[in-house]
Amino acid sequence: MPDVRVSELAAFENPGRKVVEVAGIEVGIFRLGDEFFAYENKCPHLEGPVCQGKILPLATEDIQRDGTSNGRVFSKTQMNVVCPWHGFEFDIRTGMHPMDSRVRLRRIPVKVLDGAVYVSVTPKA
Repeated sequence: MPDVRVSELAAFENPGRKVVEVAGIEVGIFRLGDEFFAYENKCPHLEGPVCQGKILPLATEDIQRDGTSNGRVFSKTQMNVVCPWHGFEFDIRTGMHPMDSRVRLRRIPVKVLDGAVYVSVTPKA
């Protein structure tokens, strides 16, 4: 399927997202700075609307050299989307679950051209 224009670039918050339907498939398009990422809006866990979840930095534990914890801290580089059904998290840049790289979102090609955002979706059979 050819590229489909889904939105003006200026309509995206930073960070932000839009969920659109293209060729019968819901697609979540995310903006992080000047980068765009798109995924099918279907969690691999139980097919929940993952792209409609909260956008949050990855939370990790700050461990000192002696093994004690300074508590939880938010990543300055990794942003995740959290599936609203059961809390599964996915890195917005890669689509991967932070603990199991085999669990990932289905990537959709996305590009920005002349101030607009386009996706390319293969229709379902």
